Amino acid sequence: MTEGSNKLPYRLRHAVLLAGFGLSVLALLWRAVDLQVIDQSFLQGQADARHLRVVSIAAHRGRILDRHGEPLAASTPVDTVWSNPKELLPAPEYLSPLANVLGLDSGKLKQLLSSRSDREFIYLKRHVNPSVAEQVRALNAPGVYLQREYRRYYPDGEVAAHVVGFTDIDDLGQEGLELAFDEWLRGEPGAKRVIKDGKRNIIEDVERIRAPRPGQDLALSIDRRIQYLAYRELKAAVKAHNAKSGSVVVLDSDSGEVLAMVNQPSYNPNNRLNIQPAQMRNRAVTDVFEPGSTLKPFTVAAGLEDGKIRPQTRIETSPGLMRVGRDTVRDYRNYGELDIAGILSKSSNVGMTKIAMSLEPEAIWGMLSRSGFGQVTASSFPGEAAGWLASSQKMRPIEQATLSFGYGLSVTPLQLAHAYTVFAADGQLHPVTFLKAEKAPKAQKVLDKSVAVAVRQMLEAVVGPEGTAQLANVSGYRVAGKTGTVRKSIAGGYADDKYRAVFAGMAPASNPRLVIAVMIDEPRNEDYYGGKVAAPLFSNIMSGALRLMNIAPDGLDIEKQPVIRQASIGGAA
Repeated sequence: MTEGSNKLPYRLRHAVLLAGFGLSVLALLWRAVDLQVIDQSFLQGQADARHLRVVSIAAHRGRILDRHGEPLAASTPVDTVWSNPKELLPAPEYLSPLANVLGLDSGKLKQLLSSRSDREFIYLKRHVNPSVAEQVRALNAPGVYLQREYRRYYPDGEVAAHVVGFTDIDDLGQEGLELAFDEWLRGEPGAKRVIKDGKRNIIEDVERIRAPRPGQDLALSIDRRIQYLAYRELKAAVKAHNAKSGSVVVLDSDSGEVLAMVNQPSYNPNNRLNIQPAQMRNRAVTDVFEPGSTLKPFTVAAGLEDGKIRPQTRIETSPGLMRVGRDTVRDYRNYGELDIAGILSKSSNVGMTKIAMSLEPEAIWGMLSRSGFGQVTASSFPGEAAGWLASSQKMRPIEQATLSFGYGLSVTPLQLAHAYTVFAADGQLHPVTFLKAEKAPKAQKVLDKSVAVAVRQMLEAVVGPEGTAQLANVSGYRVAGKTGTVRKSIAGGYADDKYRAVFAGMAPASNPRLVIAVMIDEPRNEDYYGGKVAAPLFSNIMSGALRLMNIAPDGLDIEKQPVIRQASIGGAA
């Protein structure tokens, strides 16, 4: 074969190779044009699958406000730290610095990540402080991310804790009004489509799918100023008397609004690490007790309504005791002959028993039932107790007698305050509410106005110079109320050395606006009487509340009021 004949195959091969290379380039160019121009949806879909994400937009919870618009609960934006273990575990050098920033044990952090290595999302720490979030961001650790959430904050801390309650880590109501109005307060998260980079950081917002809906604000009937006043005075009283616990309820008798509700012991909802369950209980609505002599005005009201007694009626209580079947009813001492106001001011059990025995059991039971005893109020507060009121059927004489002076039934502090609004509101009973009322709700008639006013005037004598509650007086105002010193029930009877000191009352007595009920459980110093322990606390709170609300003094002293006397009750000894 000649030299010229060998060149032809070489040139042919070269041409074929160049042609093949050229066709490949053309094919690639065509494919690029096809993907980028003609059919670009494929690449866009692949990019979206890797970088386009739908993320949630957090919505804050509605504020809880007092009646003047002051915040009692608000939500603040915070960051939460989460991780993808599949990305973080291959970089163990970041575990120790990350644990230090988050205040975690590095060994436990690694164990947590390893035990959930099949997941792509686990929380490392919820609701961190801004400084911690910034340190996490500065670490730039693979697989560690920040997520915006909201944390609940309670400006008044333990002062309003039992009323407001609190939320859990997911911002859902757990106690108090946070729980009762959870749906109203809770926000609805939104959603948006974003582009994330390789480190899952958002680099562009693409579109908003659904706008977040913040929760609605809740305006309460609570007056923050009176709430603080009541809390401060109750805490001081419980400490001074070395008491086990205590509760105070302040109501507006014109509307049924709860202006203040406090308990001791309390807790700080902003820091719940070491809280005991007993501290979280709102004793004013969940704990029941026998009201003792604070119930006597209702027995008197039943007697007046039934016509068996009049304000002028006089009853002989000598010799200070009375047999009822096999049992004996006793007074603190022999008070002799008393009118009805005197029976209340001296708190005579004998006098009250004689009034009760002149009535049918249904008359007393009906009065108590209409006044709200034995049933929950309309407050809708979570866990509210109904108390207990026995049926009037087959009631034994001794049960009728003890019921007349407050034993054999149970009430809550809220129920007691609510019932006393009957006398303050001229026989009307407004439903209890924790929400600010633009106008007073429709009231239920419990008593004739004349009966309610008569009882209220008699209750003024209780805080007079001859009454058991002289320490309940408020300078410049007429006050009406009743003390109670209640022996605590134990297995098999009543304790000889455990008491509850109780006082319920209203002011200004000429035209009442505020009703306050006070209960101190087991005062363990020398004083334990309602007139010595609960009455001064009532006075301090009522005095401050009247002035905070700019309620004008009625300015008449109790001893200057006319007292109607003389008359008798048929058959009374």
